[in-house]
Amino acid sequence: MPRELSFTEAINEALHIAMRADPDVIVLGEDVAGGGGRKDQGIEDAWGGPFGATRGLIGAFGPKRVRDTPISEMGFVGAAVGAAATGLRPVAELMFIDFLGVALDPLLNQASKMRYMFGGKMRVPLTVRTNVGAGNRAGCQHSQALYGFTTAIPGLKTVIPSTPADAKGLLLASIRDDSPVIFCETKSLMNLKGEVPEGDYEIPLGRAAIVRAGSDVTLIGLGRTVHTSLEAAEMLLADGIRAEVVDLRSLYPLDEATVLESLRRTGRVVVVDEAPPYCGIASEISSLCADKGFDFLDAPVKKVTAPHTPVPFSPVLEDLYMPSASRVIDAVREQLGWNR
Repeated sequence: MPRELSFTEAINEALHIAMRADPDVIVLGEDVAGGGGRKDQGIEDAWGGPFGATRGLIGAFGPKRVRDTPISEMGFVGAAVGAAATGLRPVAELMFIDFLGVALDPLLNQASKMRYMFGGKMRVPLTVRTNVGAGNRAGCQHSQALYGFTTAIPGLKTVIPSTPADAKGLLLASIRDDSPVIFCETKSLMNLKGEVPEGDYEIPLGRAAIVRAGSDVTLIGLGRTVHTSLEAAEMLLADGIRAEVVDLRSLYPLDEATVLESLRRTGRVVVVDEAPPYCGIASEISSLCADKGFDFLDAPVKKVTAPHTPVPFSPVLEDLYMPSASRVIDAVREQLGWNR
């Protein structure tokens, strides 16, 4: 039966389930086991990572399977790639995706290419959990939405859930996948609560979800912007506009069929993405719609994204930086007024 869990609690439950089911699943990263605890006084498990998602794992599975690492992303991500290549299923926690550059080589040049270079005979079942997005007043070096970087690397899969239920099911599927997966957790959603089924279940990677049906325009979101799109869709009803909302859930593999089928029904698409506008997911979806869905389009595809700037620290500017429901509504109204 579903119960309400927060995003963090759902991730924590998925990790417990995966580790109980498979002794090869290990967890490593900064502060995942103890962090702020005083181990000399017998105090462990004080933090469980920056949002508490790994809390309780050290007590349940012990220090051989739950490892605190030095502050060296290159070191522990590299170690996780090696562990995956030699038979384990590591889950490495990269605290913030902003630190991706420090650990990029093991992912870009090793994990993503091993299966290809060995003719498909090698598995690299690695999951990298990382936090993305703005809205938490964390400054420009801890607030970026860099999932476009990992989506662009052949051999990596990239996932970004928008609800606690999806977070649990997608994380279990990611851990059990034989390819490296970058699992993005949106910081502004970590305290969001929602119904989460009990027990063990998976949501297949590469399958989007239509979370609201509509007929006049398709709003496409990922992570936090799914909720922005749902808010805009509710407000558009006052104008008699019925918006369909698509949650991508998986950036690669990308569910092109669901996007194009929704476009076929509505004739209009607005892509809502927290990342800056150039060379990102919003541009990729726009290209897909123009290339494979051109005959369905009744208006040009619109993008609602962050500006091409660093994330501001000022709360007022940070709120302005992030895509809002009002900006989505403006884009929809512009589309509906377009005369082909």
